[in-house]
Amino acid sequence: MTPQKIDPFHDRLENQGIIVAPGEGESLDMNGMRICLKVTSAMSNDQLGLYEISLNPGAIGAKPHYHRFMDETFVVTRGRLTVNVGNSERQAEQGTVIYVPRFTAHAFRNDSKEETRLMLLFNPAQKREGFFRGLYQTLTEDSIDPGKYLALYNKYDSYPVDTADMLPVRGN
Repeated sequence: MTPQKIDPFHDRLENQGIIVAPGEGESLDMNGMRICLKVTSAMSNDQLGLYEISLNPGAIGAKPHYHRFMDETFVVTRGRLTVNVGNSERQAEQGTVIYVPRFTAHAFRNDSKEETRLMLLFNPAQKREGFFRGLYQTLTEDSIDPGKYLALYNKYDSYPVDTADMLPVRGN
């Protein structure tokens, strides 16, 4: 494959933009959480992935974990999100932005009595939608297989801080 030559004096405009309207995108409902795939790895040449997450009251998005090869950014768009970053816990209100660079432990959940929504951005994307589809398969089975869950996590650059307490369920 020959690299594309860039001529700084004669840009060639392309028509490759994508508009994803509210309610559009593949949705996955599981375990009190809905994930809607808005911008996927395929759309962005694996540069970023953007996903809308809805958490029912009491739902856990993820227990403490970290990533080695991607950064994660949360933007709370509705309600209040309980987020742990490193050693601190915070109630993130609507409009809050949380940036989590790689190798930073983090977790999130909805401790409120209202639905919480957020946009979740991964960069690079690392084909994150494959993780969400696998998560859907794993969390909608009759019982969650911890070994299968851990294998899925590790395949998609997620590493639990404590494998004895990694499943996104309360009282675990």
